[in-house]
Amino acid sequence: MKTSMYDAGDMEQLEDSPPRRSGQQLREWVQEFRDQGHLFAGTLKVIDQEDADSQDTGLVVMRLMNAKASIYMQPKGYDEPLWEATLTGRPEELTLSPHDMASLAAELVVAGNLCSFLQWKSLEWDRESGTHKE
Repeated sequence: MKTSMYDAGDMEQLEDSPPRRSGQQLREWVQEFRDQGHLFAGTLKVIDQEDADSQDTGLVVMRLMNAKASIYMQPKGYDEPLWEATLTGRPEELTLSPHDMASLAAELVVAGNLCSFLQWKSLEWDRESGTHKE
């Protein structure tokens, strides 16, 4: 599955731009997060994604076990160090027992922690590469 998060209007901006976080780089970061002992009830993977310049950007997707939904995580914009997470829409109401609600809440905490970790890794990578000097 290939998707694009940038439109054709960004093409001029892409020519002299620094490298983006590739799918491979995101896989390494996700594995580092897993190696730290974080547990996932659902599934977590990095899928292929291309930008408008056909360059690999990757997309982190967490499929929730306690709700029929997924969360995808990506930088807020082109070469942005700040990240955001999007919870996919649900077509119907979700009724949960207290235990199931607590389990879903735990999954959301892990997703928030992962998104924060990816943002931290992006900021670290930017500083080391000289991309962002802030």
